[in-house]
Amino acid sequence: MSLPSKTVSEIAELLITTAREKLRNYKPETNHMPFHHRLLGKDRYAMFSFIHSMNTTFGMSIWEQVAVILAKGAGNYAERQYKMLGEIDDETEELIRDIHYKLRKGEAAANKIYEIEQIRKKISRGEAKEDPDSTVDLFMKIGDEENYFDITSAKPNMKEFVALKLKLLRWPGLRLSQDENIKVYTRLAIPYNPYHPEPYERWTLKGLYDLENGEILVGEEFWNFVACDDIYEDLLEVFQEVGETLRDETDKKFVEFRMSGEHYP
Repeated sequence: MSLPSKTVSEIAELLITTAREKLRNYKPETNHMPFHHRLLGKDRYAMFSFIHSMNTTFGMSIWEQVAVILAKGAGNYAERQYKMLGEIDDETEELIRDIHYKLRKGEAAANKIYEIEQIRKKISRGEAKEDPDSTVDLFMKIGDEENYFDITSAKPNMKEFVALKLKLLRWPGLRLSQDENIKVYTRLAIPYNPYHPEPYERWTLKGLYDLENGEILVGEEFWNFVACDDIYEDLLEVFQEVGETLRDETDKKFVEFRMSGEHYP
């Protein structure tokens, strides 16, 4: 395993602590759902609700925390839920909207570096204040390059892809309004490829993102990027080992779910 032992321990501790807290405190929904319960069984629906709750936990914080641990393990600075302060002047805001519109219409080819340089040339110095798009899921600095990530779900729909692209255009504007010389790159991260072993196929908006220059990183690409090494299989192994450690505790919780449904009419 090429992951440093300290990194492995930190990730394992995070996963075990989060899972045990969920196992200890989770209560099945008490909503009266007679059709679902009779069709699926109250016990099975309780299991489904628990797994869905775990998925929500991953989407809300686990991915970000694991990424921070990996980045720091590689000797880089990283922070989750980072607040990017800045102010985009009206002319630059208009430029960003125009870039976004032309990409959506297919009137321009996605070129991340060129898009950022256009914004760099236009932006005016602004105040260091919060913006509706100020919250960054993951901020990571590699050398003198600042990388800002939005970590999204595995299957964003078309409207989400469009909205996320606009955010990735506005972030450079906010950052460059504070320092026009900074090296900045904004990216979309998708934690895993649901189509594996086939390539990620959700490119209905392929022309909107610069795929060649890593504006979107999916699964293995993302985790290897933040760790600055080829660690994806090692990371999966950590999850596997933690799953085996928690197997008895998880099975015990599922037994509780089954017993809760035994006398349901």
